[in-house]
Amino acid sequence: MTSSVRVEVTARRIRHVTGGAALLEQKNTLSAVAAKMPPDLPSLPLRLVMLLPLLLLSQTEARSFVVDRQHDRFLLNGVPFRYVSGSIHYFRVPPVLWADRLLKMRLSGLNAVQFYVPWNYHEPEPGVYNFNGSRDLVAFLNEAARANLLVILRPGPYICAEWEMFISAFLAAVDSWFNVLLPKIYPFLYHNGGNIISIQVENEYGSYKACDFKYMRHLAGLFRALLGDKILLFTTDGPQGLKCGSLQGLYTTIDFGPADNVTKIFSLLRNYEPHGPLVNSEYYTGWLDYWGQNHSTRSSVDIAQGLAKILKLGASVNMYMFHGGTNFGYWNGADEKGRFLPITTSYDYDAPISEAGDLTPKFFALRNVISKFQEIPLGPLPPPSPRMKLGPLTMNLTLSNLVAPFSSQDGNLLSFLDFLCPHGPIRSVLPLTFEAVKQDHGFMLYRTYLTFTVFEPTPFWVPNNGVHDRAYVMVDGVFKGVLERNLKQELYLTGKVGAKLDILLENMGRLSFGSNHSDFKGLLEPPLLGQTLLTEWIMFPLKIDKLIRWWFPLQLMKRAQPQVVSVPAFYSTTFSVLGKLGDTFLYLSGWTKGQVWINGFNLGRYWTKRGPQQTLYVPRHLLLNRSINKVTLLELENVPREPQIQFLDKPILNSTLHWGYTYFLSETQSSYEPMELSGH
Repeated sequence: MTSSVRVEVTARRIRHVTGGAALLEQKNTLSAVAAKMPPDLPSLPLRLVMLLPLLLLSQTEARSFVVDRQHDRFLLNGVPFRYVSGSIHYFRVPPVLWADRLLKMRLSGLNAVQFYVPWNYHEPEPGVYNFNGSRDLVAFLNEAARANLLVILRPGPYICAEWEMFISAFLAAVDSWFNVLLPKIYPFLYHNGGNIISIQVENEYGSYKACDFKYMRHLAGLFRALLGDKILLFTTDGPQGLKCGSLQGLYTTIDFGPADNVTKIFSLLRNYEPHGPLVNSEYYTGWLDYWGQNHSTRSSVDIAQGLAKILKLGASVNMYMFHGGTNFGYWNGADEKGRFLPITTSYDYDAPISEAGDLTPKFFALRNVISKFQEIPLGPLPPPSPRMKLGPLTMNLTLSNLVAPFSSQDGNLLSFLDFLCPHGPIRSVLPLTFEAVKQDHGFMLYRTYLTFTVFEPTPFWVPNNGVHDRAYVMVDGVFKGVLERNLKQELYLTGKVGAKLDILLENMGRLSFGSNHSDFKGLLEPPLLGQTLLTEWIMFPLKIDKLIRWWFPLQLMKRAQPQVVSVPAFYSTTFSVLGKLGDTFLYLSGWTKGQVWINGFNLGRYWTKRGPQQTLYVPRHLLLNRSINKVTLLELENVPREPQIQFLDKPILNSTLHWGYTYFLSETQSSYEPMELSGH
């Protein structure tokens, strides 16, 4: 092997180790040095040892990612560079699957990934930070590096992303948060030897009504103070947001989808960034789903053709989303487009890599386009993940030894209040919001007692659309119906003096885009019965997940199921998997709406009666092989005659709407107007 060949091999190997950059200048330097080496020098290992100090030194000196305005391009280590990136959200993917999803993204031809850092995921309470487990940002950055992917980071502070959101005392909190976050990512900046090539400041800020350049300058100064001057900072906005979203000193990029005129949109960008590379930071491969609307899909042909147009112009691009993932637990966000629109548990997004990690036809269509513009990694694609089916399984009302064995309310949520609210309730003349009692997510029970007898059905209502977001109403433990934000404004109740009125309030996810006012949850106004204002409230912030995790190992007692079930109620069953574990999809046919846990893990919300999503994704790592697995669900409204569940080997994400007895809509599905696309 000649010196030049050995140097080429060595350079290729080290390019792979150091992030995949096309370090041609390093190779040329090594070639020149190698040419001067004695021809009888021993084999490659010794030559590599002699060259390594020079290589590492030149790597440190040469690592850079900058804008070349003269030639309208990026330079990576001084070499012309264009990124083809895809979005993935580590907070929507179990950590055990990060490597799988990132490898598949790399094998599609992507050379970078783009992702948000959700503030409330890492700082659930002021000054309390969590970077462990599914929140281990450093581990995800390292996993991206192992997949040979550069990183475009979007730390916010606002991210949208259809993610559950609540922040108060904003600017001071931003400063505190970034003083924790940014030092963590500093070692991962590209010029420091890491894989982060650029960082977005804010997120589509031009869509916000304030147009506050002072705020943007404050953020830019904060990033520079904590990260230095070498890292490329940029902004992202839609065409209408460029005026207020761009800022001198930050590189301006734009976002648009396949239906837009590429040349026209990029010409708008040139009004704000006359020179430098063209960048589409969010090229939409699909779209999100709302409960009560059809599953969103986008044509693979259209997406691929649009990508080809972008790449032909020499532009860099990030595809949103390349892998969507799942809104596990309570983490879905919501939009407001004339009414409140909560987002489904699935964040499949009709992306090239499906929610369950499958390579879709869209993946191969985009891979084919990318291959015409840059090299696609060699090697076989991973095989599909194993799948499994199971059931049907019968669910039973759950009676734990926590509750008296002869209780008349087996499984009913009200029977567990002492355990769901272990620190006791909060009392107030007027109802308090979730935020006022520091209940971030999930459910809170409001209780009062009637001070007068109501003989005739009388309207029960909350003024000013004050139910945020769904209220499950009970009188003396008997379920009476639902009030729903924007849709169902009143119920008719009767009751004797002293009757117990319970209202279980569900937070369906906070608004993540739009006017961005604070989306407080709970009863925002005191309810009225007729014209009488109801006061003297007892509030139970419910810690359901803690109870489920603690309750899960207990042996549950079962007995004959009652003919009439009082909801909301807990149901559970156990099962074993004797064969090979596989990914699966929990199908809750006949059930109405609720929350479901597997082995104590909160899979998320189901809303079978409204759709479109009918199944919940269950990664196989959540299941136990040859051991007892437990499913627990909280049904909020109506239990099917045969309370059964099934595990399927394929998802059902698009179904016909079914409206149950508790639903009232001011509009039918056929009257839904086309949705204006929100930002991300």
